[in-house]
Amino acid sequence: MILAIDQGTTGTTCLVVAAGLEVIGRGYAELAQHFPQPGWVEHDPDEILASVEASAAAALADAGISARELEAIGIANQRETTLLWERRSGRPVDRAIVWQDRRTAERCLELPFELVRARTGLTPDPYFSATKLEWLLAKAGRPDGLAFGTVDTWLVWKLTQGRVHATDETNASRTLLCSLDTLDWDDELLELFGVRRELLPEIRPSGTHYGEGELLGRTLPIAGVAGDQQAALFAAGGAKATYGTGSFVLVETENAAAEGVLRTAAARFADEAPRRALEGAVFVTGAAVQWLRDGLGLLADARESEALAASLETNGGVYFVPALTGLGSPHWRADARGTITGLTRGATRAHLVRAALEAAAFQTADVLEAMPPLELLRADGGMTRNRWLMQFQADVLGIPVETAREPEQTALGAALLALGARRTSPAGERFEPQRAVDRSGWRDAVLRTLM
Repeated sequence: MILAIDQGTTGTTCLVVAAGLEVIGRGYAELAQHFPQPGWVEHDPDEILASVEASAAAALADAGISARELEAIGIANQRETTLLWERRSGRPVDRAIVWQDRRTAERCLELPFELVRARTGLTPDPYFSATKLEWLLAKAGRPDGLAFGTVDTWLVWKLTQGRVHATDETNASRTLLCSLDTLDWDDELLELFGVRRELLPEIRPSGTHYGEGELLGRTLPIAGVAGDQQAALFAAGGAKATYGTGSFVLVETENAAAEGVLRTAAARFADEAPRRALEGAVFVTGAAVQWLRDGLGLLADARESEALAASLETNGGVYFVPALTGLGSPHWRADARGTITGLTRGATRAHLVRAALEAAAFQTADVLEAMPPLELLRADGGMTRNRWLMQFQADVLGIPVETAREPEQTALGAALLALGARRTSPAGERFEPQRAVDRSGWRDAVLRTLM
């Protein structure tokens, strides 16, 4: 049995997973976010570790087993979040700077766009780790005796009692410090950001042995590590869209990235050739439904959205473009604000709710247009429980959409890596396209938002 750890932005989920991918125990522990000033988002590194320990204990209790019955640990983590700590003591130098943090936006405007894009597959943006690390080092005033890592590296370091300083290729590829061609730290990028190589962890394939970790009184091999989106991609089997607060669309391919799409490393085992993927991030999907519920009071519960959307034969010409798509999407622009177009006196709350759901599907389709054609899209995340949305997504794409049976695909991907098994996780429901969808109204709404 595998303990699969999914360390996320607002909490940590742990699953106890058997070899057949049966989930026999679940645990969850919340993680506080700290907002010292507008645009800044931080985590306490010790609270990250504590959330893992609490969630793991809850999963074992739910499964009715002891840690002695576990065979290995797999880790998936929020990517790009940046930590700096003292090698000798293991104490954090400062709070972790979370991937959402925007404090280094001005610095990113100074960076050489083409060099960064060509070398890393990414774009200069405070979303990624390098400018966060640069900021932490400047505040610390010293590089000597320090260690850098993303959340996976921090957890491996702490679980192995400081014996292992390592990260995997998928997390390294999100730092702006790693060459996507060599999957190694790049000297020119290190010089650009003023980062010494001795600060950095060793880069390893996702599915390999990371060392012996101590958790809940048991020493267990850490047998797999991957960034959360690549872990979910690994479980999906090559192409997936995760629908949550925002949405992440990834397709495993060696194709070059079209404009508006990022290129990143994909998870692999040590005996496999390097793998890469294209990625588009949509910042607002489920968050739009949350806003309709909490900000406007149009929904008492997000689950109402399915019935409201289905109650209309058409959308009434109402389109909601939320602020705009996201980093790596074809319509990304940092200064764009959300718009709702096509309102008439006859518009109701059902039209606004349907427009928010349609926006999730339209944004996903926009990202996939910049990627190799798919025969099927695998979907996971909380919004996949909305059957109206999944059917509309299939109609917009003109291909089947298949939901995952187990909602926690990120944790299942970590479990599969730890098991050493490359196979697709079990499917749930399949939605076949039933009608063609005219997207001209959506495209017009996007253009209006960009004006």
